Amino acid sequence: MGSLIYIYTIVLLFAVVPLGIAKEQLSSRECENLGFTGLALCSDCNTLAEYVKDQDLVSDCLKCCTEDSDDSMSKIAYAGAHLEVCMRKLVFYPEIVGFIEEEKDQFPSVKVQYVFNSPPKLIMLDDAGQQKETIRIDNWKREHILQFLREKVKAASAI
Repeated sequence: MGSLIYIYTIVLLFAVVPLGIAKEQLSSRECENLGFTGLALCSDCNTLAEYVKDQDLVSDCLKCCTEDSDDSMSKIAYAGAHLEVCMRKLVFYPEIVGFIEEEKDQFPSVKVQYVFNSPPKLIMLDDAGQQKETIRIDNWKREHILQFLREKVKAASAI
């Protein structure tokens, strides 16, 4: 009877580990290549698991998510950002064009960089100007870009 309980415990252990108990983090570049922005909370991955039965996808989500805590995401602020986009593809992103032409000046620490064949993305920078996070914004509306930058980019200090 004791060996049966031991075998049952081992089987149960191997069934639970792939669900994200032993969590390994991926780099922001690896997460971006998988299609994750790094903005998802781990509870979002658990919700994803309820609707998508692809365990590998859920596992990748868990490797790219941020632990939930009281308002943890709202506390993150960046010194600046680069809005990177391919100039030739801008025609496909009227919301981003509208932001660049009409609202970009509200954010002096956000620079537009035209990079050949780059999908639209925000590269968030720390105080030293180093890349901290990359966020794809292909399908964002102009008001979402504005709201995100207002919340996540520190206001330029008056000198």
